[in-house]
Amino acid sequence: MSIDFSASLDDKADMTLDEAMALDRADPLAPLRDRFSLPDGVIYLDGNSLGALPRAVAPRVAAAVTGEWGQDLITSWNVHDWIDLPARAGEKIARLVGAEPGSVVVADSTSVNIFKALGAALRMRPSRPVILTEAQNFPTDTYIAQAIADFAGNRRVVEADAAGLVAAMTDEVAVVLLTEVNYRTGARLDMKRLTQAAHDAGALIVWDLAHSAGALPVRLADAGADFAIGCGYKYLNGGPGAPAFVYVAPRHQAEAMQPLAGWLGHATPFTFSPAYEPAPGAARFRTGTPAVLSMTALDAALDAFDGVDLAVLRAKADALFDLFTRYVADNCPQLELLTPRDPGQRGTQMSFRHPQAYAVMQALIARNVIGDFREPDIMRFGLTPLYLRYEDIYRAAGTLCDVVNSGAWDTPQFRQRNKVV
Repeated sequence: MSIDFSASLDDKADMTLDEAMALDRADPLAPLRDRFSLPDGVIYLDGNSLGALPRAVAPRVAAAVTGEWGQDLITSWNVHDWIDLPARAGEKIARLVGAEPGSVVVADSTSVNIFKALGAALRMRPSRPVILTEAQNFPTDTYIAQAIADFAGNRRVVEADAAGLVAAMTDEVAVVLLTEVNYRTGARLDMKRLTQAAHDAGALIVWDLAHSAGALPVRLADAGADFAIGCGYKYLNGGPGAPAFVYVAPRHQAEAMQPLAGWLGHATPFTFSPAYEPAPGAARFRTGTPAVLSMTALDAALDAFDGVDLAVLRAKADALFDLFTRYVADNCPQLELLTPRDPGQRGTQMSFRHPQAYAVMQALIARNVIGDFREPDIMRFGLTPLYLRYEDIYRAAGTLCDVVNSGAWDTPQFRQRNKVV
């Protein structure tokens, strides 16, 4: 299925609200919105930080609490197959990230999975001392890289700007750790090119998919990626603190040994053997007992992608991006767009710079347009076409420009910093 959403926006830089609503009536993805429980009157543009609630989640979790846990108790590990939830949810994610069957498992948090993937990669390249990462990477990626380098005692982290990554891939590099879509700017790295460059240098590569899984077509197998990790609570809509996932390329599964050898990563966990024997496949990247309730929520949330062509989803995201950014350029050009305009070089978020970005965002939230802020001066807006409409984008852009142009943000109330920004 191929939909040319961009054609709907041709010559409509001055689009009206009625025209935006007409696009919604013609949108083949419009029925997907009904898969979500969304508060009335709120335009939610923060799915890149916390996805909206899919309608299927609440009854599924309630059944797990009252029936599976409340009535069936410990028998649910077998009766309801709790034990294989990590693999079942992993297979749903595998389709969304272009991974081979049996290569993705849901477990732990993003940070823990970065540690596991880096540990496995370092063990596979024992004579190479360097972990290479992008200088603008998400901080937890760099923190974890530095932590495992310190624990190893003979490794070090090297950072390079995006443009200098290939040049930095020397014969000292054991593993490259990169995030496909930058969390601040929305800029997207070329996964296939950089993976090939890492392999040409004899290094392995770990991809962080936190801002791309569920947002756009990811092609891990096609790119030849070695490992990947990602979270379940952003575009995958698994709920606050949802479990993360880890990908292990099939060609590495027999060799890769992760550093957190827990009992459920054992080949036969219920023999309770004193000696560790890793499970076959990606299952060896499990560690401890899965968090069944939160994993149940994620598993149910992933069903919102049933029948969805990610290429079509991405095409709509691009059309929404064009509508929003054209409106801003025409009506509040003092906002600086940080996100690349070229669709091939960006994810599905928009980032704008304003010297009072925090206060502007708080004023927007007070008007029920929810995005978020990143230091020092960036406003982020996530585009999630599963539930966003053209009408939403038109109204959100109009509200943003009104707040900026009127100075409505300039009050002590909106300058007061919250604990979570």
